[in-house]
Amino acid sequence: MDLFTIENLFTLLMLIALQAVLGFDNLLYISLESKRAPESEQKRVRWLGIGIAVALRIVLLFVLMTLIDYIQGDLFSVNWSGVMEATFTFESVIILFGGVFIMYTAVKEIWHMMALEVDGGVERKPQSAAKIIALIVMMNLVFSFDSILSAMALTDNFWIMAIAIIFSGVAMIWLADTVSTFLERNRMFEVLGLFILLIVGVMLLADGGHKANLSFFGSEITPMSKATFYFVITILVLSDIVQSKYQKNLLKKKQRMAAEAAANKS
Repeated sequence: MDLFTIENLFTLLMLIALQAVLGFDNLLYISLESKRAPESEQKRVRWLGIGIAVALRIVLLFVLMTLIDYIQGDLFSVNWSGVMEATFTFESVIILFGGVFIMYTAVKEIWHMMALEVDGGVERKPQSAAKIIALIVMMNLVFSFDSILSAMALTDNFWIMAIAIIFSGVAMIWLADTVSTFLERNRMFEVLGLFILLIVGVMLLADGGHKANLSFFGSEITPMSKATFYFVITILVLSDIVQSKYQKNLLKKKQRMAAEAAANKS
C-alpha cells in the first residue's frame, strides 16, 4: 500500500487533530504530575516520560491492531440483579482504573493544598524522578486507549497512526513545558487544573462504566461527551478568570480606601 497518497495525508491530518483534542487531559496530567519531581529534574521528567510513553504507545497500537478481538472480548461479568450489572472488558477495566487513579491524585493534591499553612509549616518533599516518569508513562498509556481505538476507526494503516502518535508526542513535549511554566507563574490556576483533572477522572469512570455496560439499580452509566467536557472546562476557566479579576479589583479598592483614609488623617 502506498503510504504517501492524498487520502493518507488527509487521514494523517485528521489523526493529528484527533490526538490534539483527546490529548488535552493527558497534557494537563503530565504538567501537574511533573511538578512533584525535584525542580531541577522536572523538564527531564516531562521529556523522558513523554518520550517513553510515545514509544510504548506505538507498541500498544501494534498490540491492539493484532489482538483487538481479544482485548474487546469479555473478561468477566457481574450480575447482582436489581443492584449492579456489568460485563467488563480489558479496555473498560483499564479506563476505570485510570479514572480512579486520576481522581485519587487530584483529590490528594487538592487536600495537600488545603493543608498548606501560610507560614510554610507543611512542606512536602519532592518525589523521585523515576517514580514520576513511571506514573506519567502509565497514565499516558491509559489515555492512549481511547485515542488509538478512535484512530483505528479512521484507518487500518499502522504507519499513518504511528506518525500521528509521534507528531502528537513532539507537540506534547513542547506544550508540557509551556503549560508547566504557566502554572508556575500563575499558581492560582494550579487549583483550577486539579479540579479539571478531577473532572477528567469522572469522565474516564463514566466512559469505562459505559464500555462495561455498567448499571446501578437499573440505571445505565452514560459517557460524558467531549462537548460537555469542554463546555464544563470553559465555564470553570471563565469563572476562575472573573473571580481572579474581581479579587484584584477588591484589593485595589481596599488599598485606595486605606490610602485615602491615611491622607485624611494627616
